[in-house]
Amino acid sequence: MKIIQLDPSLTYRPEPENDQYRNYKDGPLLDRVRKTYTLMHTYQTVQFVKEKHVQWGSCTHRKMSVMDALSLLDNLVDESDPDVDFPNSFHAYQTAEGIRRIHPDKDWFQLVGLLHDVGKIMALDNEPQWSVVGDTFPVGCKFQESIVFSDTTFRDNPDTKHPIYSTKYGIYKPNCGLENVLMSWGHDEYLFKVLKFNKSSIPEEGLYMIRFHSFYPWHTGGDYQHLCNDKDHRMLNWVKEFNKFDLYTKTEDLPDVELLRPYYQGLIDKYCPGVLSW
Repeated sequence: MKIIQLDPSLTYRPEPENDQYRNYKDGPLLDRVRKTYTLMHTYQTVQFVKEKHVQWGSCTHRKMSVMDALSLLDNLVDESDPDVDFPNSFHAYQTAEGIRRIHPDKDWFQLVGLLHDVGKIMALDNEPQWSVVGDTFPVGCKFQESIVFSDTTFRDNPDTKHPIYSTKYGIYKPNCGLENVLMSWGHDEYLFKVLKFNKSSIPEEGLYMIRFHSFYPWHTGGDYQHLCNDKDHRMLNWVKEFNKFDLYTKTEDLPDVELLRPYYQGLIDKYCPGVLSW
């Protein structure tokens, strides 16, 4: 079985509500984390992101059910996390069950918790980690200070020297809305595109959570307000609510996946049934 090590950024995100899980200033994984972000911040350019939209946006790589895609996360282990060491599939069920306990009336929200990281299956098709995991950020405008390691890691990104891409608004208009912004490529945007392509009936709030849950410079750092519109401001509370469960449900108390699978299969059948194009 091929095990893919994913998302070293998880250990180094600043969390104002609870800082016992992560240290983003020092630690045994800091060199690996910085290397991942240096590669990401060097090569995630406007041109690169547009190429990835063409490569993955047509959803022609695989055909499989959502549950089959979720099972692929059994092969994805985040060895950057100092507290837990188990496949991402367990984290998916932990997140979903955390949401289910607090929001038993919102089955679509529970499903979002289950699916939010499924886009990481790109790593199984040889996509490098720096274009699959980690915090996302807009390209085509000036990179903001709240981006992880932004003080040193963008030095070799050619967009920083571009006469338009290096300005505050770049290629965008004030308050254009995040849905009209080109984000760095990663698992958020990929899964969003898959669900839209396959006409999932997950409500707009859920699709928005999936698309922007890794946009930490915005929902946690408070940057990029100049690109947000009224919809983004309304959706921010949903994203913040989701991230509570994404971040703080990871424990060594692993869920009984076999017991839970029928319930979540029912949600999949309701909102994104059958064989999907990926």
